[in-house]
Amino acid sequence: MKSTGMIRKVDNLGRLVIPAELRNVLGIDKLDSLEIFTDGDKIVIQKYQPNAEMEEVTAELEKLVAEAKSQNAIDVLQRAIKLIK
Repeated sequence: MKSTGMIRKVDNLGRLVIPAELRNVLGIDKLDSLEIFTDGDKIVIQKYQPNAEMEEVTAELEKLVAEAKSQNAIDVLQRAIKLIK
């Protein structure tokens, strides 16, 4: 993990401002959703990407289609890909 040297206080309402410089570098725009995780005593915040996991699953299924030996297996995998998309 890399330190930015930026320190911010939590305000009276519990809010924390993410500096514009950091938002710009990370591609975080106004109204973007952020996902919050904990890792032990650390808070991890990242830009929310709802389809990222599904895209990985779809890519893996497409690889399996390419490797499938029988037409029946290919058909099943292609139907699975359509369901996910």
